[in-house]
Amino acid sequence: MTRPIHLLTPGDHVPADPANPAVLGLANDADPRTLSLQGVTRVDLHFPKFSDGRAFSQAFLLRRRLGFTGEIRATGDVLVDQVLQMQRSGFDSAVLRADQDAGVARRQLQRFDGFYQGDAVVVAPRFASASA
Repeated sequence: MTRPIHLLTPGDHVPADPANPAVLGLANDADPRTLSLQGVTRVDLHFPKFSDGRAFSQAFLLRRRLGFTGEIRATGDVLVDQVLQMQRSGFDSAVLRADQDAGVARRQLQRFDGFYQGDAVVVAPRFASASA
C-alpha cells in the first residue's frame, strides 16, 4: 500500500536552511547519487515550473536506488494534478502552490484504489501481489 502524501500550504513549509544539515534542498539539475545522505532527515526537491519533471526522477532515485527513508518534499510550482504521481514517485509531502485547493488534491489521491505497475514505494506489480 502506498503511504499517503502530506499536503502543505506555502505558509506551513519551512525551507531548507544551509545551517541545518538534516534538511537538504536539492536543485532539480543535481544528481542525488553524488550526495552524502548521512544525517539527512528531509530532502526538498524543487519544481521550478509545472512542465519540469526532473524532481520526479530525483525522488525515485532517492527512494528506490539510494534507499532514502527520510521525508522527500515537493516544493515550487506544485499543482493538484501532480500529487498522485508524486506519491507514487516516493514523495512524502508536497507544498501546494498558493492558488491550489488541498481538498481537490485529496480527492485526486483517492481516485484510484491501486495500479497495475509497481512504483517507488510499492515495487511489485499488481499481478504479483495478487498471486502471492
